This record gives sequence, structure tokens and C-alpha cells, in this order.
Amino acid sequence: PAGLTLVIVRDDLIGNVLPITPSVYDYAKQAEADSMLNTPPTYAVYIAGLVFKWLKKQGGLPAMSAINQRKAGKLYAAIDGSRFYRNPVEKASRSWMNVPFVLANPDLDKAFLAGAAEAGLTTLEGHRSVGGMRASIYNAMPEAGVDALIDFMADFEKRKA
Repeated sequence: PAGLTLVIVRDDLIGNVLPITPSVYDYAKQAEADSMLNTPPTYAVYIAGLVFKWLKKQGGLPAMSAINQRKAGKLYAAIDGSRFYRNPVEKASRSWMNVPFVLANPDLDKAFLAGAAEAGLTTLEGHRSVGGMRASIYNAMPEAGVDALIDFMADFEKRKA
């Protein structure tokens, strides 16, 4: 959540700070104060706790990693297997969380976004600096949501290609 940073520090790194280091980054001071050197963002801590419990319920980090790889893998496969959609990112640099793609004809971007919204698929517009589309498939996005996007993309391609 916004306003929260979780830091795990090896014991041998505690106490090795420069004199100019702000106290919030002095892990020895943080350790002495039981990580309460400043007032913690309590709501963010509460939300993080809920997220950690949810992640554990999903099977923990190994299970989430497998789910996220599967979601991203099937979306990238749909894009890479199409001549209508293209992913501008090198395969070795692709994200599991944000999948950008462009349409063969950029004039269809608005129609794609409108059709996607009608299908219940929102916030697909790409970043303002690069354009195109961007599917954010973070942990909370269910696999069914990715499947719905892939189905919509296939249908849109059939109608507009």
C-alpha cells in the first residue's frame, strides 16, 4: 500500500551508516526503537496485513509466482500469436504484471478501448508517454479476468482485422 515500505535487513548491515544518513535510514536506530522511530502509517500497515493474509491463503509466494507466470504467459502467447497485436518489449525484459501491446492499426485504439469497456474490461489504455494498451495483471487480477481479455482480443481481431 502507498506510504509503506517493508525492509528486511541483515544484522551485519546494521550500524554501518555515514554521518549524513537520515535517521529513518539508520537501521541501528530503527532496531533500537523497535522499528517505531517515527509514527508508522497504521492504515497502510493494516492493509499490508490483509494483503499478506490473502497471499498466504492463495498458497503463498510460490503459488502466486506460478499464477502470475501463467496469467502473463497466456496473455503474451495470445499477443505473440497474432498479427493484429504486437508487444513492443523484448521477451527477456517482459513484465509479469504489466503487459503492453499495440494494435496493428492505431486508428482502432479508441474502438478497442470502448469495446473492452462494454465487455467490462477497463483501464487498458497505455501509458501516456508510449500509447497503445497496457493490461495490468497484478496479484489481485483473477485468471478469469486475463481469460476474458484474451477472448475479447480474439473477438475484436476477428471483427476488425
